Amino acid sequence: MTVSTQSLFLLAVASLVLLWGVLRYRRRFVKIDLYIAGTIALGIFLVGFFPTVYDVVGAALDIENRVVTMLLVGNLGFIAFCLYLLGTLRETRGKLGELTRQLSIDKMAAERTTYTDGGNQPTIHVVIPAYNEEKSIRTVVQSLPEVVLDHYVVPVVVSDGSADATASRARIEGAMVVEHPVNQGQGGALKTGFEIAAQADTDIVVTMDGDGQHPVEELERLVRPIVDGEADYVMGSRHKGVDKSGNGTVRRAGVRAFTVLVNTLTDADITDCTNGFRAIRGSDLERLTLTEERFSAPELIIEARKNGLRIREVPITVEERQAGTTKKPRLGYALGLTRTILTTWLR
Repeated sequence: MTVSTQSLFLLAVASLVLLWGVLRYRRRFVKIDLYIAGTIALGIFLVGFFPTVYDVVGAALDIENRVVTMLLVGNLGFIAFCLYLLGTLRETRGKLGELTRQLSIDKMAAERTTYTDGGNQPTIHVVIPAYNEEKSIRTVVQSLPEVVLDHYVVPVVVSDGSADATASRARIEGAMVVEHPVNQGQGGALKTGFEIAAQADTDIVVTMDGDGQHPVEELERLVRPIVDGEADYVMGSRHKGVDKSGNGTVRRAGVRAFTVLVNTLTDADITDCTNGFRAIRGSDLERLTLTEERFSAPELIIEARKNGLRIREVPITVEERQAGTTKKPRLGYALGLTRTILTTWLR
């Protein structure tokens, strides 16, 4: 068999690709790098020395043109490689987020010298994720009562990469404040708050927004089913209560559509799957697997259902923002919620 110059060139390219994979594996010992390099090198080698292999593939796919088959196989391999890179990027971002949150928690613990936690009194940690909410956060924290249903209320403000005075204004009112150096998204901020609450062995965790949309006077209604032992996870519902948020028709319709999807997938019976005013029994936090950084509301509901938590909805009021503008992304919001619902349901 006469070896053409083209075949020798492709052999050299394949060898270089394989060598790159081997050297990368020697440095990082990540097998997937070696597998990818080996697969690409094999494909190039087959093109140079055994191109008829692609005829077999083409025949199976009813493709007569060998070049078209090669392009198809190459594109499929490229798509698979891109998906691998996206997965690696997501995993790396997750690890970076965890590191950022833990460093923020450790820094808060080192700086905090005194804080009244109610002594032996049962506690409710109110976790408030806040991103550039300096105009409303002080009012929100200030309005929280000291005691609800014989439970001492501990405000925990997570300033999520805020570039304004959110953190300092929350501290003025005596809140526990943890600062993320970079924005982690609402889900990331909630995970930080949950970790602080879990370390304090709290009885109940409440989450509410820092923009003043959740009336503090409805806090007792939200936590009562847990205090009375009737529920483990209580969700506020604007559809059972009053919606003054000013959301447009499209957003309201979208919330209802995603609520139907969550109910269909989990056999639940809820009416408002994106509401951030909720209460969770503290001892049940560790049962929930939370990975979502931004679209956390449906993840919490699905995880609660999968772990057998008793879920109840109570009517609440959602007011208009006290100041500022919504932080919800205009583009990709629907796709992000859909991805979160499906991946949480399937994992």
